[in-house]
Amino acid sequence: MTRTVLIEEIKSDNSLKIRKWVKFFVWKIAIATLLLMAVGSATRVMNAGLACPDWPLCYGQLVPTKQMNLQVFLEWFHRLDASLIGISTITLLIISCWFRKQLPKWLPWSAMLALMLILVQGILGGLTVTRMLRFDIVTAHLGTALLFFGVLVVMAVSLSPPLEVKSESNLHWVGLPVTFLIYIQCLLGGLVGSRWALHQCLEESQLCTVMNSHIIGVIPTTLGVLSLVFMVWRNQNIHSSLKKLVWLAGGIIMCQVFLGIATFYLRLQVEPLTITHHTIGVILFGTLVALTTLAIRSVPRKNNFPSVAHKL
Repeated sequence: MTRTVLIEEIKSDNSLKIRKWVKFFVWKIAIATLLLMAVGSATRVMNAGLACPDWPLCYGQLVPTKQMNLQVFLEWFHRLDASLIGISTITLLIISCWFRKQLPKWLPWSAMLALMLILVQGILGGLTVTRMLRFDIVTAHLGTALLFFGVLVVMAVSLSPPLEVKSESNLHWVGLPVTFLIYIQCLLGGLVGSRWALHQCLEESQLCTVMNSHIIGVIPTTLGVLSLVFMVWRNQNIHSSLKKLVWLAGGIIMCQVFLGIATFYLRLQVEPLTITHHTIGVILFGTLVALTTLAIRSVPRKNNFPSVAHKL
């Protein structure tokens, strides 16, 4: 009996180590994806989307040393980072299948979903170049990247043990729609950038509907995040980890509003400011995805689930 218990403890310890390592690997892919979207934003803002006229190579080379300048480097590095993320996602799928007995049953399916999204993303990336930056393809490219990033965040958070809370906070009921609103707002921001809607509206009174939709979208997204802050402020029983994420989201939305106003009045002329605005938006989206996932997986202590939660 003692030997059996010892074997089970060793297996449990190995499973925990594998789980922690996989979670770390998923977070690394998620951070790389965030950086990829930042570089993609820089590529768009710096008019470098067609710096490499062919695809998947750049000027027919893996490394276009002779043609290399800032614009070519941005587009080339964007593709390089995307390739590395694709390889990492394939590796994640292989690992999740190989260690499927030590990992949650949902992980291989989630890894497969992530791989499907990265394949679609690669196709859209190629079409972005071959179709000469057509705005609908560029927007779909951004939307798929956000979905891929969101799936990675959900996977990483779900690989951690559920929080043991005093009572249900109901944060997820607000977090879900607010996360969706932030997703739409990010797409609208990308659409404004890809169609240069701000310049066309201010100079030629064209595409004002696109620009105004993004501006109006600030209201529900800001109110949604602030409602989460209000819920945390009123309920002292909410777990500290959830509180930290809500406070972080509140700080980010205030920073994002300020950056948006500055970007508008400077008419997108300050590239680092515009890139920061786009990147902070993605960080806000990821924060809300993590918050909502963590809130959904919270386990009330009154149900006497601590031992089960630890095993999850």
